[in-house]
Amino acid sequence: MTATTAETATTGVTATTATDVTGARTPEAADVITGARERIDALDDRIIGLIQERMAVSAVIQEARITSGGRRVNLSREMEILNHYSEALGKPGTSLAMTLLELCRGRI
Repeated sequence: MTATTAETATTGVTATTATDVTGARTPEAADVITGARERIDALDDRIIGLIQERMAVSAVIQEARITSGGRRVNLSREMEILNHYSEALGKPGTSLAMTLLELCRGRI
């Protein structure tokens, strides 16, 4: 009887291993995946922070534009941003840029 089988028999709970959580077939691969996921989580936190910072800067720009009598949104600038993301990341970049622009516009 394996440790997991014995544990299930005595506690009714199945132990979850790193390979179960990661979908890896070996402990070595599970270690690589676990480490890489930690790095991705850290990168995601940084990306979220940068998006929040971008939203704040965008709000300053919008306020200055509106205060000066301009429109809240500058469509030619948004097209530049869409093209920049598309060139760098392909078609998915355009979708990403659209989402980013939507987040940074605030309520229109």
